[in-house]
Amino acid sequence: MARVGRTGIRATGAVLAAVLGAASLAGCSSTGGKRAEERAAAAEAQGRAAVNTPKWTFAMVTHSGDGDTFWDIVQKGAEQAAVKDNINFLYAHSDEGQQQAQLVQSYIDKGVDGLIVTLAKPDAMKAVVAKATKAGIPVITVNSGSEQSKQFGALTHIGQDESIAGEAVGDELDKRGRKKALCVLHEQGNVGHEQRCAGAKKTFDGTMQNLYVDGTNMPDVQASIEAKLQADKSIDAVVTLGAPFADTAVKAKETAGSNAEIDTFDLNEAVAGSLKAGRLGFAVDQQPYLQGYEAVDLLWLYRYNADVLGGGLPVLTGPQIISEQDAAELEKYAERGTR
Repeated sequence: MARVGRTGIRATGAVLAAVLGAASLAGCSSTGGKRAEERAAAAEAQGRAAVNTPKWTFAMVTHSGDGDTFWDIVQKGAEQAAVKDNINFLYAHSDEGQQQAQLVQSYIDKGVDGLIVTLAKPDAMKAVVAKATKAGIPVITVNSGSEQSKQFGALTHIGQDESIAGEAVGDELDKRGRKKALCVLHEQGNVGHEQRCAGAKKTFDGTMQNLYVDGTNMPDVQASIEAKLQADKSIDAVVTLGAPFADTAVKAKETAGSNAEIDTFDLNEAVAGSLKAGRLGFAVDQQPYLQGYEAVDLLWLYRYNADVLGGGLPVLTGPQIISEQDAAELEKYAERGTR
């Protein structure tokens, strides 16, 4: 598979450990993996659980959701694990920190058996996570907030270390001979996004500038990137922090008449196709399907057997650098909505 930066080696090892530790995950090329995948697909189609444990209710509350391809994949992983584990799965999201906290509180009031939350805006979530743990509801954090997860009382965190992921990007840009990069942040106040750009700047031998845009307005995102590329022709790389923004950056590059390479965090069907076609240089995959699937599965393991994976340390699902050579192999998974 593609090269990962020097600090990304630790993450790759952790990803391998997480995958090996989750025997229920399918997708390997062996006969056993194929059979497991077929069994999981059949169970989902029939709504049939693979266990006879109680019908526990787990709720997931994220800082982004419907209409975002990344979170669609997270949900799919969580939903498929819920079928297998005989779980009643609930889902809600809000990009406003206080509203996200209120949604979590509503599930605490309902007495759910487990909670999965993101900590993109940790200050807004700290108190409500503490309320959940005080109420005896186990909490697992996913995607964002690895540094705050244990402090807030969560069992474990599942996702990528955003600083390590950023450092892997800086290494990859160096490998590709880039000298001046633009890091596009599309969500104000998201600590994970800041960590990504800071990590990239740390290991990148060239210069990197942050560009803050309004991620809810794609025309404005395109115009902002285009203006930067027109004003500074020496920018030879643009890094976006989410798959939906990669195509917008490609359009901005074209209208600006720039030769900059467009790279991105996260993978989806469109990104896989753009990598394959050479419109993108590389993508950083944090395997969102794993984040949703493992969060549900690990809550089930805790409820069933008091198991906690990771020994108190985050369970890393990335970063994995995906290039043009890897895109063809992963495209079929992206098309079905699991990568």
